[in-house]
Amino acid sequence: MLAAANEMPADKYSYHPTAGQWTFGKLVSHIAESNAHLCGALSGKAAPAALTVSATASKADLVAALQASFHFCSEALGGLTDADLKAPVTMFGRQFPRATALVALTADLPDHYSQMAAYLRLNGMLPPSAQAKKPGK
Repeated sequence: MLAAANEMPADKYSYHPTAGQWTFGKLVSHIAESNAHLCGALSGKAAPAALTVSATASKADLVAALQASFHFCSEALGGLTDADLKAPVTMFGRQFPRATALVALTADLPDHYSQMAAYLRLNGMLPPSAQAKKPGK
């Protein structure tokens, strides 16, 4: 996702395929905020304010928020134990087992990557997952 966010040129962050769809910038902003919400529920810690960024912020700010959101999630997942998964958390105004946040996170990320990949392709670029791998990587 970070590679896709970096791949899209800054002037294309306002791109959206149709009037009813999000811009690429909104998609990046949403992913950072979703990571903040879901990984906050997983860790029981408040997400850093830097993870909330306007969809119209600069590419640099959006990419930084996305990267910070993955760092926050890495810490949240790194401290998670099986026993933690049954603890109740509040998400979307309701109580759920913490495991629900983990399932939502793992379902959310590939969904949004596919959106990013489609936006890149609609702009004549290959998404990172479709690019040829360089030897040694």
